[in-house]
Amino acid sequence: MQRICASLAANGFDVTLAGRKLVQSPHLTPQAYHQKRLFCLFTKGILFYAEYNLRLFFWLLFQPVDIICAIDLDTILPCYAVSALRRKKRVYDAHELFTEQKEIVTRPFIHKYWLLIEKFTVPKFSLGYTVNQFIADELYRRYQVQYGIVRNMPVLYDIAGFENKKQSGYIIYQGAVNEGRSFETLIPAMQQVNAQLHIYGKGNFFEAAEQLIIKYSLQDKVILHGYVLPKDLKNITPTASIAVTLFEQTGLNQYYSLSNRFFDYIMAGVPQVCVNYPEYKIINDVYDIALMINDTTSSTIANALNTLLNDAALYKHLQHNCVTNRKHLSWQQEEKYLLDFYHAC
Repeated sequence: MQRICASLAANGFDVTLAGRKLVQSPHLTPQAYHQKRLFCLFTKGILFYAEYNLRLFFWLLFQPVDIICAIDLDTILPCYAVSALRRKKRVYDAHELFTEQKEIVTRPFIHKYWLLIEKFTVPKFSLGYTVNQFIADELYRRYQVQYGIVRNMPVLYDIAGFENKKQSGYIIYQGAVNEGRSFETLIPAMQQVNAQLHIYGKGNFFEAAEQLIIKYSLQDKVILHGYVLPKDLKNITPTASIAVTLFEQTGLNQYYSLSNRFFDYIMAGVPQVCVNYPEYKIINDVYDIALMINDTTSSTIANALNTLLNDAALYKHLQHNCVTNRKHLSWQQEEKYLLDFYHAC
């Protein structure tokens, strides 16, 4: 969202990014756009969603706006209600196929609840964009809305000094520590890998990950760092030797994902172990920047990580391709589609 808002602000749009404020939230850093955090008494579950949606509704009701953009289904109801009441344009930014996440599809009542919201709201958002072709096609199949594609690529930055990093360094995971990201198999896999795994991020599986680390006595091998500011993470990622992009196949959202971290690792010049799912395969077939795996069992993950740690020729090949092609997979290329979209609104 910082990339999107910064690009719009730099091109003449007056942008406000709204989110929620947690007790442990770091201070906001100055940006070229406005920022608003809404504090909620509840932090999870249905009470949180109810409270946040109400607070967002009343805040939006009195903001000077021309376009209201909903980010995923968990903000779509108040954005729709206010845009309808005030007769403002509305945009849906679908970062994922929300109703097909593992933590939703495996819970029938919750799945039915979010499907009802999706069915009610998405057809009313004729303007929108998403992160890959599959999600765009699926939303059209379900609701006959034609959305554009704006992939979550990082801003091109300098990695001088890190282009030829050592093969034997540490392994990095960055992003949400959520269900469906294969931590149940990644963490025990580290028993067979002679390197440390550093995990940057938090999410609904964070406490479970802590318990898995204790269960397998991996306190010295798997390090949980929690939340890290994006500007700090940009400096951390290039120091890693190997990265991981893993998703379980439970739910279409995982199988057809195209995550930010996949591109972040390429931008940092870091070879990665990545699931051989359709959207990742399409890119890897062109650029050859990752070691692809066909399943996420512990043995498969461990074997792939050990291959990158021990096969110098393969490692250098993937590393070279990351460094060479990072400029083609950057936000500077992708933001053109975002700007075209909003200029046409």
